Amino acid sequence: MSERVDFWFDPLCPFAWATSRWIKEVEQVRDIEVEWHIMSLGILNENNPDNHHHGDPTSMWMVRVVQAAAELDPANIDTLYTALGEVLHNEGVEDRTEVIRQALDRAGLPAELAEAAEDESRDGAIRASHEEALKRVGDEVGTPVVAIADTAFFGPVITRVPRGEDAGRMFDAARTLAGFPHFFELKRSRTEDPKVD
Repeated sequence: MSERVDFWFDPLCPFAWATSRWIKEVEQVRDIEVEWHIMSLGILNENNPDNHHHGDPTSMWMVRVVQAAAELDPANIDTLYTALGEVLHNEGVEDRTEVIRQALDRAGLPAELAEAAEDESRDGAIRASHEEALKRVGDEVGTPVVAIADTAFFGPVITRVPRGEDAGRMFDAARTLAGFPHFFELKRSRTEDPKVD
């Protein structure tokens, strides 16, 4: 039986993108089944006026489009997130409207889903998914949140994607730490930005 991994992300976050590509590598070398969920940097920072996502209405656009795609079929989350990440993070397209348009096309999803970007009617579902992540990991975190063996962590925060068995060994280490109920944090300062090929 496959091991379940829950992964919460905001498509805007380059660190979540790098970690998600690690999990995709892990899928190739370990028997895991990933459940993808959205969270929002806009919601996370709505009470933090010092954060650049605070008060930025476009910070919700991509998660709204992902939510709309998920309502058609939950499998669309993985497909659309991959397309959004490729366009935004790998190819460096900055215009968020263009990122959404290209990603929907690449994912083979209806172009009309782009209309969800400014539709606040899905914000309740997004907030519920976001709050589920925080319920499992605590509120002093960002994105991604990864749950392994019913234990959730913020991260791992990586800047390069381990491939093949290296990805598997990193997953094994994360699973080992998740199995120790009194382990909470292991951290060092980042010295580089994420780079995903």
